[in-house]
Amino acid sequence: MRRIALLLAASLLAATAVTGCRSRLAQSLDTTPNAGPCPVIGSVYDAARYVKFVDGAGELYSDIEFTGEITDVRIFCRYTDDNPLDAEIEIDFAYGKGAGARGDSHVYPYFVAVTRRNGKVLARETFASQAEFGGKTLTAKSERVNRITIPRADASISGVNFEIVVGFELTTEQLEFNRAGKRFRLDAGTGVSE
Repeated sequence: MRRIALLLAASLLAATAVTGCRSRLAQSLDTTPNAGPCPVIGSVYDAARYVKFVDGAGELYSDIEFTGEITDVRIFCRYTDDNPLDAEIEIDFAYGKGAGARGDSHVYPYFVAVTRRNGKVLARETFASQAEFGGKTLTAKSERVNRITIPRADASISGVNFEIVVGFELTTEQLEFNRAGKRFRLDAGTGVSE
């Protein structure tokens, strides 16, 4: 009987210690809700995909060196009085290595821009994502950009007045390829007649 009482007392003491730790942890976290919503975030449709062909080759599937796609974008933001809005984003990328690839890694340049809802660009910065294929043809990774500052004139300005857009830095040819919708055709550029 005494043994059961000791076990019960030890269990109660352990539960109290865990509860005490949990409540101290909860108290240390800032649970203040944001004063307003985060800015809208998304990828630019024409720049959300990346296709690099072998230099001097055509636009055939067999000429592809590397491909990339922005698959998801998430935002986290924090309002602090009437200070600028601080934001952090995570971007998910999917990468591919084609038959024309001459290496097992590739650097994909991408941009992050802060705009007003009317499209005026307030800030734009370019980054690079290094894809390592390790002998495979597909890989994926997430990149975090944590130093985005969105200007606000005062505390009454909400994050919904701004947008954050991301996309790949593309050449004129890559952009034209995307805008033509060729990225969905495996026989792009072969001139298939109807």
